[in-house]
Amino acid sequence: MYKNPIPTVDIIIEKDDKVVLIRRKNEPFKGKLAIPGGFVNEGELIEDRAIKEAEEETSLKVELKEILGVYSIPDRDPRGHLISVVFIAKPVSGIVKCGDDAAEAGWFKINDKILNELSFDHKKIMTDYLKWIKDKGTYWSTK
Repeated sequence: MYKNPIPTVDIIIEKDDKVVLIRRKNEPFKGKLAIPGGFVNEGELIEDRAIKEAEEETSLKVELKEILGVYSIPDRDPRGHLISVVFIAKPVSGIVKCGDDAAEAGWFKINDKILNELSFDHKKIMTDYLKWIKDKGTYWSTK
């Protein structure tokens, strides 16, 4: 039996100089901030899951703009080896409110305090996003 990594998505929803973050309702990292995201289901396109996860966790309908990168360090998540494709999206309708696995959702301006509150490897992802704003490009775990 093969033990393969599990595909996931994370979605950076941006508007002006802010992004949507959620506060996790469940472990791991219960109560910590995170980028909205979740597991890709069998038979599902990864971009479709990103759009669904954004709406499930933030109540926003989004349009995907770019792929920031792929994050695959084996210990990035305590639940196991998860590989995340991270999308950048813009909201097209709705008002931010928490749902699904989120205890809270809102717009945040990214600063050092917020970066240090992020769970998983989301500090690395958001640091790459801040670089992407200036230089574009594609990022991944080890760069």
